[in-house]
Amino acid sequence: MERARRLANRAILKRLISSTKDHSHSRCLSYVSHSFARTKQENLIGNNRHHASNVTSRSISVEALKPSDTLPRRHNSATSDELTKMAQTCGFGNVNSLIDATIPKSIRRKEMSFNTFDEGLTESEMMVHMRSLESKNKCFKSYIGMGYYNTHVPPVILRNIMENPAWYTQYTPYQAEISQGRLESLMNYQTMVADLTALPMSNSSLLDEGTAAAEAMSMCNNIHRGKRKTFAIANNCHPQTIDICMTRATGFGIKVVVVDVNDVDYGSGDVCGVLVQYPGTEGEVLDYGEFVKEAHAHGVKVVMATDLLALTMLKPPGELGVDIVVGSTQRFGVPMGYGGPHAGFLATSQEYKRLVPGRIIGLSVDSCGKSALRMALQTREQHIRRDKATSNICTAQALLANMAAMYAVYHGPEGLKTIAQRVHGLAGVFALGLKKLGTVEVHDHPFFDTVKIKTTDAQEIADVAHKNEINLRVVDGNTITVAFDETTTLEDVDNLFKVFSNGKHVSFTATSLAPEVQIAIPSGLIRKSPYLTHPIFNMYHTEHEMLRYIHRLQAKDLSLCHSMIPLGSCTMKLNATTEMMPVTWPNFANIHPFAPIEQAQGYQEMFKNLGSLLCAITGFDSFSLQPNAGAAGEYAGLMVIRAYHLARGDHHRNICIIPVSAHGTNPASAAMCGMKIVSIGTDSKGNINIEELRKAAETHKNNLSTLMVTYPSTHGVYEEGIDEICKIIHDNRGQVYMDGANMNAQVGLTSPGWIGADVCHLNLHKTFCIPHGGGGPGMGPIGVKKHLAPFLPSHPVVPTGGMPAPDKRQPVGTISAAPWGSALILPISYSYIAMMGSKGLTEASKTAILKANYMAKRLETHYPVLYRGTNGTVAHEFIIDLRGFKNTTGIEPEDVAKRLIDYGFHGPTMSFPVSGTLMIEPTESESKAELDRFCDALISIRQEIAEIENGKADINNNVLKGAPHPPSLLMADAWTKPYSREYAAFPASWLRFSKFWPSTGRIDNVYGDRNLVCTLPPESKVAEERTTTT
Repeated sequence: MERARRLANRAILKRLISSTKDHSHSRCLSYVSHSFARTKQENLIGNNRHHASNVTSRSISVEALKPSDTLPRRHNSATSDELTKMAQTCGFGNVNSLIDATIPKSIRRKEMSFNTFDEGLTESEMMVHMRSLESKNKCFKSYIGMGYYNTHVPPVILRNIMENPAWYTQYTPYQAEISQGRLESLMNYQTMVADLTALPMSNSSLLDEGTAAAEAMSMCNNIHRGKRKTFAIANNCHPQTIDICMTRATGFGIKVVVVDVNDVDYGSGDVCGVLVQYPGTEGEVLDYGEFVKEAHAHGVKVVMATDLLALTMLKPPGELGVDIVVGSTQRFGVPMGYGGPHAGFLATSQEYKRLVPGRIIGLSVDSCGKSALRMALQTREQHIRRDKATSNICTAQALLANMAAMYAVYHGPEGLKTIAQRVHGLAGVFALGLKKLGTVEVHDHPFFDTVKIKTTDAQEIADVAHKNEINLRVVDGNTITVAFDETTTLEDVDNLFKVFSNGKHVSFTATSLAPEVQIAIPSGLIRKSPYLTHPIFNMYHTEHEMLRYIHRLQAKDLSLCHSMIPLGSCTMKLNATTEMMPVTWPNFANIHPFAPIEQAQGYQEMFKNLGSLLCAITGFDSFSLQPNAGAAGEYAGLMVIRAYHLARGDHHRNICIIPVSAHGTNPASAAMCGMKIVSIGTDSKGNINIEELRKAAETHKNNLSTLMVTYPSTHGVYEEGIDEICKIIHDNRGQVYMDGANMNAQVGLTSPGWIGADVCHLNLHKTFCIPHGGGGPGMGPIGVKKHLAPFLPSHPVVPTGGMPAPDKRQPVGTISAAPWGSALILPISYSYIAMMGSKGLTEASKTAILKANYMAKRLETHYPVLYRGTNGTVAHEFIIDLRGFKNTTGIEPEDVAKRLIDYGFHGPTMSFPVSGTLMIEPTESESKAELDRFCDALISIRQEIAEIENGKADINNNVLKGAPHPPSLLMADAWTKPYSREYAAFPASWLRFSKFWPSTGRIDNVYGDRNLVCTLPPESKVAEERTTTT
């Protein structure tokens, strides 16, 4: 062996020497095997020293010595040659020429630059920076509670869902046939919530507990058709929940009254609903049975905020007669993350199903009669009902809902109850120990996990705890609460005894006290009814089984791991791994949102930097990071405008002008702020009809509040008159609200502030790389001009405001349950901006615009491109028109979208903003090869449509109407289609090498809505279906 190695090395040396002689005047790069002996390397150098004088000397450039692990070249997926070729395909010599022809000169900004990270950090430098920030966060042991608890995230769920791009890069399951995995998981979530609350139906998540309570308040108002305008809130609710409801109530004209639970006055006949907390924010567990009966006797609906873990032991709200139940699933295996993201929930009866906010997953059947899941009752939602919608909510918290559902699946009913009993037991041990110590007074009310304590000096005890790296909740000068969770240990309880001992010797331990502790819940409030009885919650309690279940569901869903997702107005771009990694680091993930600011200095530094960067990008003066979704950002921005007008004495300014092409969230958000909506149309080129706008603004000039506008427009063009549009609104004393959904086409090229907008929300889950998570999480921070900065949201527990902070503050109220919204996912956007730098971000915008134009050019001879700008170009997205096919072939956008599934693609946005069309957005992250593959698929489908036009394919029974084609259909014994199985499955050559298979045929939407089932069906029905299928 050694002899063979020596001979091989000798041969390599001979070739190297020969090569040096033959190319003595060219630059040489010598590669010498590491297996060479040092002596042989020295001999080589010595023997060839006489050649050095013949070699031309070349210096190494500084650029060549810089690190190469830069993000822009990985994110902006195209080589310089490809960029040029795509630009030439579009009729331009280069990318910059196309950009100059696309964006109006009047709004082009000067070159964007940052005070920090201007050149962009490399990926390795970013990791060092984020580790530095993480080290500045201090994770004290938290007993604060108030709806946020430490939890053990099962590693199998952490690694295979939270950190898994096959789950976090999925889109909202509008295309149900390629979303059956997460739809099943969300159905598990709904079943979990319904079972634990003992109510028949739940939605598939809301943004947090506080906003869920506000949505329930709105439901109560709607149940009474707006005829009762008072909503009572018990003072035992979390303070953030109370504040959110009070903020939300102003737009609806609802009067919120905060009272003791025993002092609710129904005498006025004006109370539509009442909100209570169970257990209370300070830990008390009350029997609400008689309370609910009295409320119902006065026609008042009862909303209960609750804790799902507690409901494994406590009598559930449904058995108490409660109408609506809300809460958070955070403690079911989702990190606190300094406030979020977490999945809120809302459960109620089917009587109110059409008033429920957010997505509902329901059971239906597919084209073969097989059970399948889909999003149900979508006619309630903002994208259809607009200002008449039940809520403006769009993105929710699907990824976190899936984590919580899997936590319940993994532990099962007995496992959850064991955790609850342990938490309750530790709280009991602590209460007993304090009584033995005698240094403080323990409240004697029943409790689940939170012990309320009276003392002469609460702050003194909190200070002692702080020195021991423990956080307690100081309610007032004489009251402390201590909340326990599943991470608490007996040793932790012993440490608490030392804190409360006032220097006295503690003669006992938690372990010694444990046998003396009894359940602190009255027998009448102990749960006796079963829950989570479905086999899914009782089968996957070992890690192997859980792992396989997660991957079995994952295999049913298409994500960015498989192919591009070209949804217009959704910006499904790369979520780089480096951006995602810090999200699960302990010192980011395990901080309570109400921890003292000095314990979160890493977060605070990031917030400050991010606020500054976003201001530089947008041209605004201050940012609020609190809104935890795009729709929440819209609402917050409009509420800020409302507060501004009120502060100036313009109480009457309530007219909001909205183009008919706007996102459905726009009119829904305006309605929530109490605004009256005036719709304006567009011209033949898809631009806002400026004369119609001018007329509307002048007609309503005395009452004009704002204009909501998206830029570039939802029609995929840069409107030439945008600066004039802003001037018209300002001349009539209105404010301009810009929807940031299409910010991906602005960054570095123009900006909302430069254009003339006063406020804009940013979808960080679009432009700034937070993944969509199958329907959330998202973030919707708002940027404002200086005159609006004082009105940015604050928080009742931890005061917040703008970043940078304004000179004075008149906050509009609280928008989200946590002070900084979903803080845990902000490192994603922060890392993206910091690594891309100003030039990388600008190039990303240019590349996104170029790729949309390239695709439009490739497709224009096959499908009409509906709208273009002045010079014939589109923005970062474009619309193809399918309306002509309906009369000639019966083909509609849904048919094309379903057939695209057979080609391995998620369909583009269907029938928005124009019915009968598809809106396509490629993003900068997709390669030219992927763009071409998608274009080839659409061109092939156009040929399939042509066969129907030519009479070669049946108008009612063809490959488009039959799509998608799952394996169960293709492998069935009988095949009655007029086309072959092979053509159905493999319409393109690349599919033979790699194909994503849908798990179900086309799903019947109408059947699912007419026969609403939104919890897991009985196992007997599932078994019957399996038998029938077999």
